[in-house]
Amino acid sequence: MPKKAVELGALQVSRLTQPGRYAVGGVAGLHLWVKPSGNRSWILRVLVGAIRKDIGLGGYPDVTLAGARDAARRARDQILQGVNPIEQRRQAKALLMADQAKAKTFKDCSAAFIEDRGDEWRNPKHRQQWHNTLETYAFPFIGGLFVRDISLAHVLEVLRPIWKTKTETAARVRGRIETVLDWAAVRGYRAGDNPARWKGHLDQVLPKPSKVKKVEHHSAVGLDDLAGFIAAVRRVPGMGARALEFAILTAARSGEVRGALWSEFDLKAAQWIVPPERMKAGEEHRVPLSKQAIKLLKSIPRFEGSDVVFCGIKGQVLSDMTLSAVMRRMEVNAVPHGFRSTFRDWASERTNFPRELAEKALAHTIESKVEAAYRRGDLLAKRMQMMQAWADFCETPVNKGTVVPLKRKG
Repeated sequence: MPKKAVELGALQVSRLTQPGRYAVGGVAGLHLWVKPSGNRSWILRVLVGAIRKDIGLGGYPDVTLAGARDAARRARDQILQGVNPIEQRRQAKALLMADQAKAKTFKDCSAAFIEDRGDEWRNPKHRQQWHNTLETYAFPFIGGLFVRDISLAHVLEVLRPIWKTKTETAARVRGRIETVLDWAAVRGYRAGDNPARWKGHLDQVLPKPSKVKKVEHHSAVGLDDLAGFIAAVRRVPGMGARALEFAILTAARSGEVRGALWSEFDLKAAQWIVPPERMKAGEEHRVPLSKQAIKLLKSIPRFEGSDVVFCGIKGQVLSDMTLSAVMRRMEVNAVPHGFRSTFRDWASERTNFPRELAEKALAHTIESKVEAAYRRGDLLAKRMQMMQAWADFCETPVNKGTVVPLKRKG
């Protein structure tokens, strides 16, 4: 029978400073291990099944003598019950690490989502807008919360302060929170329903955005005033005015015009080919050029060392406010994007051109997947006729006529 170790007291244990292992008694196999470095820790030497193991019970003096004896007794009890305390500890540690790995904050998930999906956004500004809106409106309330803990109450805390005062922004924030939480659910960071979803959830506690704030469309120059405006903008000096005129003649978005490069144009074929990365729908767009549009392009001097058509004084792309600034200086109560509406009104009210021609000219996405599958061509030849008719209309004054009042006889 093995010799039973003498049960040492706390003072005796504190005096064990020479390197080695010291049986302290009280529980069979319990030792204080003094390392050459001077560090001391508790070891329980015990049979686990048929294999002798050393089980660490913590460092001394953080774990006291009494604490070490209690831990040693629990370990021995587990072994008697057929439980391997070493394996149990490993599993507990693995579960803790797994739980910690899933403990992601909303801010963490937002950054990871933007990193994962950011390359899908053609405009770099979109990535920045995503971050800015979440940082401004969501992070102060839920940025530091674990995504697994975010509930309806938290989402409402974000949205209610801005739902009626900044409705459009609030709607974007809601959609972006929903997207981030969906991403987190797929990654296993949260479970359950998405508290930021609208249909069948938030629509029951928040008024519809359309009911809160009336949708304001882009203000536009009327059809009867268009020729006068074109004549006026042609008298305005500067590259911004030239870009605005070209945007009107092509019914293009201002961003597409500002980013236009000489290498995208084939003036002999009267075409402007806008690459997918600069189009809202992400598809190449061929724009037929009217005689007026070609004449305008030929009048623009090329900046040495720059491929930008409508460039600034250093050859750079014009800022996104340049075209709007031209209209403000002209004191016109409209915005550049409104001319696309003017073009659409002209096509539907003043011409017999089919609706699909105008939609194609505006590079609008076909919502019906079935219709999109059958309509694969870009109707370039027909659109050439339409864009020439539009350019002619833009510089043809409308005779508004004279209204003659009729008086009743007698």
